[in-house]
Amino acid sequence: MTKPVTERDIVLGILMEVTEKGMYSHIVLREVLGKYQYLDKKERAFITRVTEGTLEHMIELDYILDRFSKVKVKKMKPVIRNILRSAVYQLKYMDTVPDSAVCNEAVKLAVKKGFGTLRGFVNGVLRSTARGLKDVVYPKETKARLSVQYSMPLCILELWMETYDPETIETMLADFQKEKPLTIRWSDKSRNPEEIFAAEGVTVQRHPYLPYACRISGYDYLGDLESFAKGYFSVQDISSMLVCEAAAPREGDYIIDVCAAPGGKSLHMAELLNGSGMVEARDLTQYKVDLIQENIDRTGLLNIRAVQQDALVFDADSVEKADIVVADLPCSGLGVLGKKTDLKYKATPEGAAQLAGLQREILENVRTYVKPGGTLIYSTCTINHAENQDNVHWFLEKYPEFSLTDIRERLCSELRADVEENGMIQLLPGIHQSDGFFLACMKRNCNDSNNK
Repeated sequence: MTKPVTERDIVLGILMEVTEKGMYSHIVLREVLGKYQYLDKKERAFITRVTEGTLEHMIELDYILDRFSKVKVKKMKPVIRNILRSAVYQLKYMDTVPDSAVCNEAVKLAVKKGFGTLRGFVNGVLRSTARGLKDVVYPKETKARLSVQYSMPLCILELWMETYDPETIETMLADFQKEKPLTIRWSDKSRNPEEIFAAEGVTVQRHPYLPYACRISGYDYLGDLESFAKGYFSVQDISSMLVCEAAAPREGDYIIDVCAAPGGKSLHMAELLNGSGMVEARDLTQYKVDLIQENIDRTGLLNIRAVQQDALVFDADSVEKADIVVADLPCSGLGVLGKKTDLKYKATPEGAAQLAGLQREILENVRTYVKPGGTLIYSTCTINHAENQDNVHWFLEKYPEFSLTDIRERLCSELRADVEENGMIQLLPGIHQSDGFFLACMKRNCNDSNNK
């Protein structure tokens, strides 16, 4: 009996949503896997791998298809284009699937979707690709080669080449495509993570940068882990944890996190306060506030609250109230392309410039919440001078009551040499053991006051 909906049907549906409608792949994939939760682990794994792999390698797959198809990818019908892309991904990256099965299933899917007249075209392109795949030659020019080999848009490469040498860029690109364990922050000091995870059949390794950071793998679904449900740990990249280390909160501090969802840094700050003080975790929408609250409830922390507040809207009640303001702001996300692969296809120089402007607007607003002598910590998950170092220099020049704080001794020994101007650091995937991430720690002059 033929299944009414196959795994390849589902993959095609997700690809169409992402490539034709502009939806975010991680959101669509999560919703689809929820809808088809009756599928077994192997089928769900196939859907996830083919979807994510096709999107991650899309520029390369289109380059390959253009070598073997008389009709160029851009001129193909969207359904056929995505059937062929996912099929070529399987041919190139999934040795466990026979070439003949890939070709046959793609033809069946084209017919099923109403393109029976193109069955010969689909079959011919894929069989030619399967025969000639090993002989495909990539461009010789460095930028063009990197774009094709690592499926990175030229506009991003051009941006990075203004700052980094080709070897560094290629290291980052290769790291984006590596499969990595999940990084977590272990919170329960009374329990040993190795013992807890061993009992749950999860592989765990300590991260070298921080004693409470771990990398885990070998689990099926995070929500099924009792240790997660009981709040023993939170999902958080090491780079995000370093924000809290650099901020160096003290017991009793009042902290405002202005763009907090889903709450990783806010929860971390609350833990570092050892039950004292208060963290106000803010975000723009009720949906995001609910995400924060869900994590607060799971961890059981009492010195943190979730609040709906637009970071762009001035809050008079917060003026000079915060010992620390955390401004982890909306950005182009170029440091997390390994986790959100389709972001790179949405990136434009104009978009990055608009985001840099938005970041400045938010910084201008939330700086007023910092007490004299307090700390403003600015961070992004991107690799772009305009959104990072340039914004910090602009801010310090416009608001001389703030100055960079020396964070070198607050970071692990492996990172101290990479700290710029003593108070900021750009982490690079493949160079550092983290996502691509930027942070800057700025202190407000003790003698300064808005009430003067």
